[in-house]
Amino acid sequence: MYAKVIIASCCLAAFAMGRPDDVPAPEGYGYAAPEHQLSYGTHDKHEKGMPFDFEYAVKDDYKGLDFGHNSNSDGKVVTGKYYVLLPDGRTQIVTYTADHYNGYQAEVTYEGEAKYPEPKPYAPAPSYGAPAPTYGAPEPTYGAPAPAYEEPAPVYGTPAPSYEEPEPVYGAPDH
Repeated sequence: MYAKVIIASCCLAAFAMGRPDDVPAPEGYGYAAPEHQLSYGTHDKHEKGMPFDFEYAVKDDYKGLDFGHNSNSDGKVVTGKYYVLLPDGRTQIVTYTADHYNGYQAEVTYEGEAKYPEPKPYAPAPSYGAPAPTYGAPEPTYGAPAPAYEEPAPVYGTPAPSYEEPEPVYGAPDH
């Protein structure tokens, strides 16, 4: 957020200062420069700004945020202040003015003293033992299961041989 405010303020200041007279308008692709007075052409006439006044602030102690901005203008000069709580505990305050003649001028101040926490030695988390059980081991409430089927009866008979006694194919031995 802080960076956005600074960038917006710088852009406002750059826009407010206008274009220097000794810098020629850029030439681009053969087209003529636009005729609008806020474009590339040199001009000494500045449009009068509109008066305004705004302010906001954010403070969130839970997240450690504290920043704000206020700004006002009479149409010629813009004045304002923004602040932000830095991580080291200080508050940075930027008070600024911006106009067409002097540009953006800021004064940066700090309030408070930078504080850095002392590094703490490493301390591991405590180690706890397992809790003792408060109940006994469960007792079985059932017996061994009985078979729910009968011994199967064979579906086949005694096997019968499917061959005959073989006849010898050789003769008696010769002596």
